[in-house]
Amino acid sequence: MSLEKNALNALIWWPVLAFVILIALPRKRTPESYKKWAFWLSTPPLIVSALLVVAFQNAGWVAQAGEPYTVLQQWFEIANLKVNYALYVDGLSLPLIALTALITTLVIMYSNIEDRAQEYYALFLLLEVGMIGTFLAVDFFLFYVFWEISLVPMYFIIGIWGGSNREYAAIKFFLYTLVGSVAMLLAFIWIWMTVPIKTLMFVNIGDAPSLIGQTSAAVRAFPGLALAAWWGIFLAFAIKVPTWPFHTWLPDAHTEAPTGGSIILAGVLLKMGGYGIFRILLPVLPEQSYAMRMALLVMAVVGVVYGAFVAMAQTDLKKLIAYSSVNHMGYVMMGIAAAAAILHPDATEGQIRFAQVAASGAIYQMLAHGFLTSGLFLLVGVIYDRTHTRDLSAFGGLGQNLPEYAGWFRLFVFGSLGLPGLAGFIAEFLVFMGTFSSDAPGGMEFRVGSVIAGLGIVVTAAFLLWTIQRVLLGPLNVRWAKLPDVALRERLPLAILAILALVFGIFPNLLLATMQSYLNALPTLAVGASAVGM
Repeated sequence: MSLEKNALNALIWWPVLAFVILIALPRKRTPESYKKWAFWLSTPPLIVSALLVVAFQNAGWVAQAGEPYTVLQQWFEIANLKVNYALYVDGLSLPLIALTALITTLVIMYSNIEDRAQEYYALFLLLEVGMIGTFLAVDFFLFYVFWEISLVPMYFIIGIWGGSNREYAAIKFFLYTLVGSVAMLLAFIWIWMTVPIKTLMFVNIGDAPSLIGQTSAAVRAFPGLALAAWWGIFLAFAIKVPTWPFHTWLPDAHTEAPTGGSIILAGVLLKMGGYGIFRILLPVLPEQSYAMRMALLVMAVVGVVYGAFVAMAQTDLKKLIAYSSVNHMGYVMMGIAAAAAILHPDATEGQIRFAQVAASGAIYQMLAHGFLTSGLFLLVGVIYDRTHTRDLSAFGGLGQNLPEYAGWFRLFVFGSLGLPGLAGFIAEFLVFMGTFSSDAPGGMEFRVGSVIAGLGIVVTAAFLLWTIQRVLLGPLNVRWAKLPDVALRERLPLAILAILALVFGIFPNLLLATMQSYLNALPTLAVGASAVGM
């Protein structure tokens, strides 16, 4: 097997081996020993993903760059059901894989767990298997396996090391995600039953058949069932994003999860939903995606505005950041809605170009949100470790005796607010610029939706600035007069996330170049699918 294929296998199987090694260590070690083992065991996927980024960068991020980086082997076959062990990486998935490997290592670097430390760190390594596997797998059976693997470790991380209401939050997270997963599974079973060439592949790899271009006949023959299948797949991804109104599990999960769990939730797990829509839903069911473009736009705009207003009403700092994720991931859904609007043969060239801008902003937002909101949750953990409270009314004046903490806090808050020079600004600008101009000739829906969503930006600025005021400014609460400032284990992850947010805020082409091949292929695949059987 070639070096390129071994790289993909290593991204999945090394974390499995790391999980086994950590679990097999003697039980009498210190928590710090388990942390060191977990940290070093988490670094190989980070190194491999970095090498892949360099290789793709040298190849110019063209579509052909990903061809050597594929693994396609038959896993098992029964009757006419063929399941493949199929892995594939391109400019859409590779940045998310690198983000996953990085966030996993940073979480382990930051964490300071004393109780059951061995199991805690091992579960994060197992979680990495599911997350990276989800971004690599292109056979639905394999994708579903990794999707479900990612559910189990997070359930235990919340349920064992979470807050006082951790059992409720863990069960709610598990059930919400499981409902969406079952709906997606049923939808794919129906799709597999209706396509002429039986396959579960959803990416074109070489001469292997895929579902792309095969669903149009079933859509015309069974439009109601096709729409139900679309909603089944969408439900799974919308819950994970989370999209309004499927977001209600998120605040509880974030609030009760330990800091490391919140960082992984915000930094990676939410991105699995947006990735699934871009990778699977839009190309496999383009006609239904186009038909549901207005529903996508409405959910996106409501999520942006609703998330901002509800965040403003929070008194718990962690819950405030959680609702800000609903707000910020609404921008991802705006870009997805614009992309869905071009999945039609009559889409104009100008509409396609602007929709691609919006979609690029949505993908950019997934990465920017990963850097910035991960940093915010880490900062919440820093102050909670010292004060054992997240009540905003209990703070005030912390900038006086925690100057470094105040500096990091301002940087990540302003980054989430969309300050120019940081990655969040690039993402939001592209989303609004592209979505505003994505209407079909004579249409005004996307323009109106963008204007309404603009209200969310204003409210976001208001609640984030108010948060700075309540935490850092004003008279110092005497209870916190002797709090220690940021420690090394906290400083390094914050610095890495801040540098990335700054680099991709100043040099956006470093990320925009990665997604261009996917964005160029999306309307072509969709129009091709629509044309099949005409």
